[in-house]
Amino acid sequence: MPSDAKKRRDQKKKEAAKQRGQPKGSKGKTDEGSDAQKPTSPVTNGQTNGATMNILTGQLEDLDLAAEYRSVSGALASHPESRDLQIINFSILFHGAELLVDTTLELNSGRSYGLLGLNGCGKSSLMSVLGNRETAIPKHIDIYHLTREIEPSEKTALECVMEVDQVRLHLEKEAEELALCTSDEAHERLMDVTDQLEDIDAATAKPRAATILDGLGFDAKMQQTKVEDFSGGWRMRIALARALFIKPAMLLLDEPTNHLDLNACVWLEEYLKSYKRILLIISHSQDFMNGVCTNIIHMHNKKLKYYTGNYDAYIQTRSELEENQMKKYRWEQDQISHMKNYIARFGHGSAKLARQAQSKEKTLKKMVDSGLTERVAGDKTLAFYFPDCGKIPPPVIQVQGVSFRYASNKPYIYKNLEFGYDLDTRLALVGPNGAGKSTLLKLICGELNPTEGLIRRHSHLKIGRYHQHLQEILDLDMSALDWMMKHFPAIKEREDMRRIVGRYGLTGMQQTCPIRNLSDGQRCRICFAWLANQRPHMLLLDEPTNHLDMETIDALAEAINYFEGGMLLVSHDFRLISQVAEEIWVCNKQTVTKWEGDIFSYKESLAKEIERKANKK
Repeated sequence: MPSDAKKRRDQKKKEAAKQRGQPKGSKGKTDEGSDAQKPTSPVTNGQTNGATMNILTGQLEDLDLAAEYRSVSGALASHPESRDLQIINFSILFHGAELLVDTTLELNSGRSYGLLGLNGCGKSSLMSVLGNRETAIPKHIDIYHLTREIEPSEKTALECVMEVDQVRLHLEKEAEELALCTSDEAHERLMDVTDQLEDIDAATAKPRAATILDGLGFDAKMQQTKVEDFSGGWRMRIALARALFIKPAMLLLDEPTNHLDLNACVWLEEYLKSYKRILLIISHSQDFMNGVCTNIIHMHNKKLKYYTGNYDAYIQTRSELEENQMKKYRWEQDQISHMKNYIARFGHGSAKLARQAQSKEKTLKKMVDSGLTERVAGDKTLAFYFPDCGKIPPPVIQVQGVSFRYASNKPYIYKNLEFGYDLDTRLALVGPNGAGKSTLLKLICGELNPTEGLIRRHSHLKIGRYHQHLQEILDLDMSALDWMMKHFPAIKEREDMRRIVGRYGLTGMQQTCPIRNLSDGQRCRICFAWLANQRPHMLLLDEPTNHLDMETIDALAEAINYFEGGMLLVSHDFRLISQVAEEIWVCNKQTVTKWEGDIFSYKESLAKEIERKANKK
């Protein structure tokens, strides 16, 4: 790990210890994602309910600081010089909550793993354990865990990506040591290290770094722009570019598509398909995981379960296994019921019947002792709901001759737009970054005013706009229940509000603890509950899937499909678009045009364009 990152982490630990009034390294606990706040309800004796675990694993936004409150155990089972990693008896406890218990972690070089599990099960904690080397990982396996955007500096984006002197020195030293070894594992690692050194060689580094930045949306001018001039989202892209440039032996990416548009998502998917080392991804995008992953790891019931193939193959295999498991479970339960009834009826009968009853009793005991098949416990599901908004006659929204630019010295983003929206509109806006997708949503809802032209809205129209900064309206010191009661005073009974909030996946302690103790995904659900209870006629959704797990995204898609009003969507999630959008509009070159095809044909066109650009180079 780079020394400056280690210094920052140590400094944060000291500051946190000072705030708690205890020495650094003491084992006082705190909630993950809570900005070092104490938990609202203590957990003792390693016991916790599902709601508590969900809060604990979703907190402490700085995962390096969270390491102070984790207990990790496990033994290295793979060869110490192997490029593969296997750890047996692997367990993670966080603040008394068991996230993983006596399971096996197995990651093989050349494989790309998708890590799945419900919000709160500990996926990010597992990734942080690996990134911080809190378990037995050989030193030669270098790790890059993408957790935060790159620090602001006066260096250009291109310079920051190429700045890998520490990595180069480490690889050169390792190559010297490996040259003296004679084992097959050492020879394989030497070849791998040599490839990495060639990749970051000064002669080839600049064009390769520029290609990566270009794929992530940085044009030539932006590549020469100082890092301090970029927003947090763009600095996260620079950090991602740096990770891809380094090509570590183990690359850990937690929701890498959150700050990307569709074009960059397609480029990243194509790039990661050929990653030759260990790749571990957490992603809410099923389509992205289908394109990248060769294996799936399902984090469920405190165990890691492994599946070969991409996400679709995992779904099919898991369904078949669970169907067979349920068949076996029902057969065993029928046998047990039959034997218990026989024993109860004839256990005190004639000598012959009593002997048969005793025989069945022994058979039953053997079945129980050998272990019975467990009933399939499916993942928890939830159901979002957008209330009936009522009908208003068309036209609902009319865009007439609209042109827009942010200032008189800035270029036009749109020129002379003409179209209309009604309550039956189900539309997805796509296009390259900077084309004005979010800008168009702001114009439609009235947050921005046209430079020229007019936008007419029906006088009774209610618009509900969801965007990435909506969480800023939350009062972090209030509970979700109290905050919702404050915003909807017409709902007098707390039990009524409990049911409303519960519909969006927040139950029990999650409803009553301070919002700052909740994960980003749980805060997003509060925002959806707030938005839905305004009963809007038109939903404007700008990247609604960030921080949501796949089950929640499916619930959102189902709620949109049942919604009686209109919907405009900006999203980098191809699957969500395919589920809810009836039309695709492309924002580009100062206008919007209808795409004649579905979202996957649009994705194919992007992939072909990426291939064409690569061939030209």
